[in-house]
Amino acid sequence: MMKELFGEFLGTLILIFLGNGVVAGVVLPKTKSNNSGWIVITMGWGIAVAVAAFVSGTLSPAHLNPAVTFAMALKGTLSWGSVFPYILAQFAGAMVAQILVWLQFKPHYEAEENAGNILATFSTGPAIKNTVSNLISEILGTFVLLLTIFALGLYDL
Repeated sequence: MMKELFGEFLGTLILIFLGNGVVAGVVLPKTKSNNSGWIVITMGWGIAVAVAAFVSGTLSPAHLNPAVTFAMALKGTLSWGSVFPYILAQFAGAMVAQILVWLQFKPHYEAEENAGNILATFSTGPAIKNTVSNLISEILGTFVLLLTIFALGLYDL
């Protein structure tokens, strides 16, 4: 089980470090990629997912997401006793990754005056806050993620 937990930790660390790192590069001032746009962010996140899955997939099922872990437990692919440790490893990997992003871009954070840009490197947020619409968006996004995982044949339906 420790190998799998390390895989979830490492994979989530890579995912968040690369994903939030590219966001920091785009939104924080005086970076070489500042203002390079949303396409750089989306491509960066896509590459982050692929690299994280490849690296952690040799050690664990590469869930890298508590929703995926929960879905696998519901399906019976993962024991319920493993859910909390998997999610804990994912959270720990994400937190360590964000600390590394913050350390890497510390001078840029200090030069940024817009709190929204700083927040964007730590979390996502809707352009227009509407709890119901935002929740539906998250549900649909998670559904597409899980559908893609099942469609790729990584796990049987």
